[in-house]
Amino acid sequence: MKLSDVSKRFQAPLPAREIHWKPASFNRERTRALLLAHIDARAVQDRLDTVCPDDWHFEMEIVTGAARPTVKGRLVILGVVREDIGEAGEPGTFKAAASDALKRCAVQFGIGRYLYDLPKTWDEWDDTKRAPVRIPELPQWALPDHERSPGGMHLVQALEQLKYELPDDMGVQREIYKHLKAALQSLHPVASHG
Repeated sequence: MKLSDVSKRFQAPLPAREIHWKPASFNRERTRALLLAHIDARAVQDRLDTVCPDDWHFEMEIVTGAARPTVKGRLVILGVVREDIGEAGEPGTFKAAASDALKRCAVQFGIGRYLYDLPKTWDEWDDTKRAPVRIPELPQWALPDHERSPGGMHLVQALEQLKYELPDDMGVQREIYKHLKAALQSLHPVASHG
């Protein structure tokens, strides 16, 4: 397998639940924020494990003398190397810097790069919770194929719950059934009888 064989799979949009939002700037009252989409290191690792589980590894070295924790990351996929620097936020740790370096290296392979093409989004901000009031909606082109269909989100939720095994809890089983039924009905609507 070569990198060119899997590059489209790296570049494919990630599930909407993997996208997080952080503020880049605020209005004067801190009631609205310019929100930037990002993913965490686990989403990168999941994509790498899905596409080429045995053919990637990540190394890092600490950059000495930097004002805040900084590492140089090196991501090797199918023998191809990409390197970048990762920094921790304020206050930060080397763990945060390593996660940042992994994400920056992964973008060079196309993982999550499409997030930079999202339109700028100003939205309401709850400064006490340090979070957006509501999660911005992603455009259709920034969603995986299965989330673009009418029943896609219901299927994703049900399959997430079934990922490991059918739960013993009857309430959870009913919830799974509800999502699967809603997904199937949206894909094949029942004809109304008049």
